[in-house]
Amino acid sequence: MSGPSLKYATMERERRWLLDPAAPLPECDDVVDIVDRYVLGSRLRLREVTAGDGTVVRKLGHKVRLGDGPREVACTNFYLDDGEWELLAGLPSRELRKRRHRLRVGGQVVAVDVFAGAAAGLVLAEIDGAPDLSPADAGLESVAEVTADERLTGGALAGADRAEVLEVLAEHGL
Repeated sequence: MSGPSLKYATMERERRWLLDPAAPLPECDDVVDIVDRYVLGSRLRLREVTAGDGTVVRKLGHKVRLGDGPREVACTNFYLDDGEWELLAGLPSRELRKRRHRLRVGGQVVAVDVFAGAAAGLVLAEIDGAPDLSPADAGLESVAEVTADERLTGGALAGADRAEVLEVLAEHGL
C-alpha cells in the first residue's frame, strides 16, 4: 500500500488568512473555547471544546498531510468519554488555546480563531472546502493569506514561544 489509508478519514482543504487583531469581529452567537494538546512525537491531537452553555466535547484527532504543505489533510477523529480523556490527557503534549467564532456565509462556515497564551494577538480566519469564499464574504478584513505558512499551523503554534509569534505578526505589519 502506498500512502496513508483514507478509509475513515475526512478530507480537509483549508485556506487560512491572518486578520488584524484590532479589527472588530462581526456579531456571532456560535462561539466555543478550544484547548488543543499536540501529543509530542506524534501526529495526534487531543481537543477539548467548551460551548457557551458549558457543554464539553473531547476528541482524539489524527491528521495526515496529503501534499507538501498544510493545505490538504486527511483527518480522523474519535470522541472520548471522561475516562479515555483522563488517560490520554496525561501524555506529554504542547498546548494551544483559542476562542473560535463560527460565522455562517450561506451554507459555509468561516471559523475565526482568536488565540491566547504565547499566541495572544494572533487572529486567523479559516475556510474549509470553499475555494471561492474569502473572509471578506463574512465581513472580515484580512491582512494576508497564510495557508502555506507552516509557522501558523496548530502544531507549530503550540510549540512557538511569544517572540516567535510576535515575529510572524511583525512580518505582516501587526
